[in-house]
Amino acid sequence: MKKSNKKEISISVNNLHICYRGLKKFSIKQSLLKLKTSKLEIFEALKGVSFEIEKGKILGIVGKNGSGKSTLLRSIAGIFSPDKGSINLHGNTISLLSIGVGFQPALTGYENIFLSGMLLGFSEEQVREKLKDIIEFSELGDFIYSPVKTYSSGMYSKLAFSITAILETDIMLIDEVLSVGDIQFKAKSYAKMKELISDTNRTVVIVSHSTGTLRELCDEILWLHEGKIKMLGNCDEVLDKYQEFMEADALKREEAKKQEEEQLKKVIQEQKKK
Repeated sequence: MKKSNKKEISISVNNLHICYRGLKKFSIKQSLLKLKTSKLEIFEALKGVSFEIEKGKILGIVGKNGSGKSTLLRSIAGIFSPDKGSINLHGNTISLLSIGVGFQPALTGYENIFLSGMLLGFSEEQVREKLKDIIEFSELGDFIYSPVKTYSSGMYSKLAFSITAILETDIMLIDEVLSVGDIQFKAKSYAKMKELISDTNRTVVIVSHSTGTLRELCDEILWLHEGKIKMLGNCDEVLDKYQEFMEADALKREEAKKQEEEQLKKVIQEQKKK
């Protein structure tokens, strides 16, 4: 009997659209008073995004700010519901590692470990079994018993990373967290991340502005631009094109800035003559 060469898929994203809605040009009070007559401003963050990730693969996502990277990660994690299209995780467990997502600020770090663990689908007993390892890896010491709202961004990052790293899920979504924290913890978390993603059964999606990190860790790169996929494929090929684009974009913005400054100088000179 021949073995099947069919690839096992961990994540399927099909024609995904995510929109943000908000009332335009009104204060909260005005919005409440004029809710029926106010027009909703709709911003489409993702516009028909489709792709699949094979089990065990590591996908990097790049794009300039506002391109939809974090929105895509949050929609895969189930935080945002699609306005159109679908996301299929094929029965896999999933965790999102992102600053500002997942913790209750008024609860202690200790309490948030249990809350986060159970939200990830683990039982209280399973979390308790890993509790000591999570606390030790976080290096928070007695701060683990302080409310998370008192934490610095580095402390928050340490706890978030520790929970995700120790309570291993089938799919890991990572949003820029490796760039936060002190040098020692950054090195430790990077080493732990490399250990976790070396598991051929684990699928990883990383959003990062560090092309060096993505080149080293990822199998493929997805380039998002204005809510659409601009390119998807080989790491070096996509990242080289992306860097060229960003350099050209930076030159355009610098030129536009110079032109604005020149126009401002002319206006000031004309006013002085008057």
